[in-house]
Amino acid sequence: MPLYIGLMSGTSLDGIDAALVRCGDGRPEWLGATGVTFPAALREDLLALCLARDTTFAELARLETTFCEWQAEAVNRLLTETDTSPGDIAAIGSHGQTIEHAPEGVPPHTYQLDNPSLLAELTGCAVVGDFRRRDMAAGGQAAPLAPAFHAALFTSPEHTRLILNLGGIANLTRIPPSDDSAPVLGFDTGPANMLMDAWCQRHLGHAYDAGGAWAAGGRVDETLLSRLLDDPYFRRPPPKSTGREHFHLDWLATHLIGDEAPRDVQATLAELTAASIAMAITQGGERSDGNCDALIPCGGGAHNADLLARLRRHVPEIPLTPCERFGWSADWLEAGAFAWLAHQRLMQRPGNLPEVTGARGPRILGGVYAP
Repeated sequence: MPLYIGLMSGTSLDGIDAALVRCGDGRPEWLGATGVTFPAALREDLLALCLARDTTFAELARLETTFCEWQAEAVNRLLTETDTSPGDIAAIGSHGQTIEHAPEGVPPHTYQLDNPSLLAELTGCAVVGDFRRRDMAAGGQAAPLAPAFHAALFTSPEHTRLILNLGGIANLTRIPPSDDSAPVLGFDTGPANMLMDAWCQRHLGHAYDAGGAWAAGGRVDETLLSRLLDDPYFRRPPPKSTGREHFHLDWLATHLIGDEAPRDVQATLAELTAASIAMAITQGGERSDGNCDALIPCGGGAHNADLLARLRRHVPEIPLTPCERFGWSADWLEAGAFAWLAHQRLMQRPGNLPEVTGARGPRILGGVYAP
């Protein structure tokens, strides 16, 4: 079976994940992975771009080129570490770096910094890029795209399974048993690490709250939590997706009175993530049907012990099951999804699920850039 590399840089803006995956007609096989961490200056520039109301083409080109050079560094490092040559790779699946995602905008739009042509030159590999906009052109949210990959990886003959990606944003995939006619569903539940990371950066000067230790020592402000959960996004039915454009520190500030202890706010943000995920699971009915045998966390939040403890308290009836039990690392699952999506593109197969994104139908996603 051919080899693919998937590249992912998510809403946390902390670096690039690269996963080596063998894809064919069966279950995708994870072979190795690596990551590169962005320099602080690049992360700050990318964050500023995400929140900018104006910029220049020269600045966009500079950041896109720099981002692409870091992508190539991740690819070349992975090839070296796995003793793989560029000629062994069928294609790189490049997600790019989202700088704005506005499926409800006028017009709807989603923009990812990416330069597949340059990436092909720098790596000597074919590249598949620009996955999201075809789904949006067909009336979809263009997100999340990972649920089809989750289904290829985690479907059980007998049980419903839930895949929970805890990146900057949390997204949930519901996979019915293989003998069930129900569709795979998936959507963004709301913030995962994004608000916690930003609040921790502001008050501690750290990029994230390691293990959730700071939040664990705080007290949940139930009044603040109620105000945060009153945001209409949490009650909207899917399909839906969101990002930094909606959930950011200015959004949080509109709900603060001003006398809250910073550590208590951090605890409340962690509780917001867990509570909003629990609300989403309840909407899907998994908490009552008794057939769901696993809630599988992945992404950076899978290492946040405090957040996982909160999830266990909110959803005690569904076992929180490590991704590693299924032969994959929680850290590389999303990058693996874009390796699989590149395979789908080369095989001329759809990569989206209309039931997830709201698109008018299945679509072949991405453009191919030869080496």
